[in-house]
Amino acid sequence: MIKPLNDYLVIEKVKAEKKVGSIILTSEKKTGNLATVVALGPGKKNEDGKLVPIEGLKAGDKVIYREYAGTDYEDGDHDYLLIKSEDILAVVTD
Repeated sequence: MIKPLNDYLVIEKVKAEKKVGSIILTSEKKTGNLATVVALGPGKKNEDGKLVPIEGLKAGDKVIYREYAGTDYEDGDHDYLLIKSEDILAVVTD
């Protein structure tokens, strides 16, 4: 696993799933920019040198992120994205 630095997040892209009876089919179709937060960095220092933590997000949150943002990282079957916290547009609530 990787640990993000500063105000970066590690998010895992959500794969499209279709349920047919009791079988779940997973595809690589585009699901929009939906992802799950895996890890958060500690935050960013402001002009005074004080650490400002990332607010409003926690591991496990489903988020919508800015298209074309971040750096892709693959680890086995998982597709991760390292992204700045400012590129998170919304938290998806149930």
